[in-house]
Amino acid sequence: MTSLRSEQDVRAAYRRYGSELFGFACNALDDRQLAEEVVQETFLRAWRSAPSYDEHRSGVRTWLYAIARNVVADARRRRSARPPLAGHEPERDGRPGPGDGSGDPFDKLLLRIELDEALQRLSPDQRQVITDVYLLGRSCADLAAELGIPAATVRSRLYYGVRALRGILEENGWLAP
Repeated sequence: MTSLRSEQDVRAAYRRYGSELFGFACNALDDRQLAEEVVQETFLRAWRSAPSYDEHRSGVRTWLYAIARNVVADARRRRSARPPLAGHEPERDGRPGPGDGSGDPFDKLLLRIELDEALQRLSPDQRQVITDVYLLGRSCADLAAELGIPAATVRSRLYYGVRALRGILEENGWLAP
């Protein structure tokens, strides 16, 4: 394949490189839906700019990756310009925020250590409810049945535990007050 001059060429390039570019975008953005949009936009831009493609300068794969890199950069800019969703805090000082999956392994390890230290400052009841509900994905009703307490008590511990955890994380500079 030496060009993307026809719709057939674009389809063939998509079949050949689409999943590879999707993996690249997923790794770069840590967001499957956004990665799908990046791949679509990459092929749309490639098709629109096909007349400017010079097969003597690079192969189709290299050219598509260059386009995808630019689309990923655009997606990152758009994502950072959007207001954060309720309950999600933006990155601060270039450090990864809780659960965002970004940063190098050292940053992730540091985040886990700090989160563990914050959880250790909670009461054992609050810590258990938070870890079971948020980290293990259990429901308040299931946890209440296992612990032999009312579901309202579990929800109360969860509410006050999250509130205390937020205060601890704000105190340590991880969340904006």
